[in-house]
Amino acid sequence: MDAAFLAELDRLGPGRPYAPFDLARAQAYCRRVTLGHYENFSVASLLLPRRLLRYFHAVYAYCRWADDLADEAGGGERALDLLAWWRGELLACYSGRPTHPVLIALQPTIRRFDIPPEPFLDLLTAFEQDQRVTRYQTFDQLVDYCRCSANPVGRLVLYLGEAFDAERAALSDSICTALQLANFWQDVDRDFNIGRVYLPEEDRRRFGYSDDDLEARRFTPAFAELMRFEVDRTRALFLRGRPLIELMPPDLRIDVDLFVRGGLAVLCKIEQGGYNVWARRPVVSKWDKLTLLAGALWKRLGAAVSLR
Repeated sequence: MDAAFLAELDRLGPGRPYAPFDLARAQAYCRRVTLGHYENFSVASLLLPRRLLRYFHAVYAYCRWADDLADEAGGGERALDLLAWWRGELLACYSGRPTHPVLIALQPTIRRFDIPPEPFLDLLTAFEQDQRVTRYQTFDQLVDYCRCSANPVGRLVLYLGEAFDAERAALSDSICTALQLANFWQDVDRDFNIGRVYLPEEDRRRFGYSDDDLEARRFTPAFAELMRFEVDRTRALFLRGRPLIELMPPDLRIDVDLFVRGGLAVLCKIEQGGYNVWARRPVVSKWDKLTLLAGALWKRLGAAVSLR
């Protein structure tokens, strides 16, 4: 459990008699939450348009609080109770009565960009599912989980970029699902340590990777082929969604490009490690990230020059 978040929960959690926040203080709070978790942002976050920063901070703070309520406050029924409280805070925001600083800052964002409640509610559904479901039988079930856990984030970015429509949403969903899956394949060992298995049972059986192999964390030829299969179809999702980059507002294209490049880089690291994610977690280094940034910037520069 995160001691820092538990202290925040004790100060600003359900039933706490904290002093009311005005909008300026609420926005400053969201900015602190965002900057305090900068390690969770890729280098893409450094390139966000300044005109959108306070809105991104509010959305990020909402997601950060939801995530921490699910994972850092004890889990189980305690987490479900806290997530139910957070849902109530969100609904109060939409009904015009926000009290928590995150929701006070989020309300003008919702109004400015006409964001419906579904993306925010879907995230809570995913976090609640994490408390109840720790293994998935089929890939379709896993993708359905990503529909709530990852895709809402991309859709929120589309709303903030005033670029939401059915075509872009579908492309964004492909990218976000792929990002979530890439994270699962990267963190097979870490997730197993906390009792979660995201490798679908149907895929493990297809490649002959037994439950005993899984429990023993054995790296076998069957496991390598299983991971190769998951990596390949995750890459296909990234490529399917990549046309979104050119459909975004110009000042958000580099960010989307970097998220795609970053996800593909994770898959490459898994391949370079021979798919043995049990032995070592594949990591995209700071140098790798700088290389990705340079590639994205070079692409944008080339596009700008070609338009002259």
